[in-house]
Amino acid sequence: MRTMTLAVVATLMSAGVAFAADPLEGYWRTAKDDNGHSGLIHVKPCGAQLCGTLVKAYNGQGQEIKSENVGRNIISQTVPKGNGSYTGKVYSPDRGKTYNSRLQMNGNALKVSGCVLGICRDGGTWTKVK
Repeated sequence: MRTMTLAVVATLMSAGVAFAADPLEGYWRTAKDDNGHSGLIHVKPCGAQLCGTLVKAYNGQGQEIKSENVGRNIISQTVPKGNGSYTGKVYSPDRGKTYNSRLQMNGNALKVSGCVLGICRDGGTWTKVK
């Protein structure tokens, strides 16, 4: 009976951990890119990592526009490193490149940067909207 009780408690505890949302999860409005466009990224778990999919795109005036990148993973292979810091990959639609990313969250602001082949880029500060 004791073994059964311990098994149930262990199962419930692990389920609690599985349902705990990471602070990065949610919807983020990107900074404007080189073309003045921005996007709405939905960040959620994908396996043991976090991924962020472009769900809407906006022109420089903030109006929603069609984009071939809607549905594309903008953030991938992302894992927490502690103190609001994350590493992974980030795709830049305006450059057509995937960068090794560094994300730093501070409240509802997310500072995004990344490097590819020694070329680093500031992805600006994203704002949490949901």
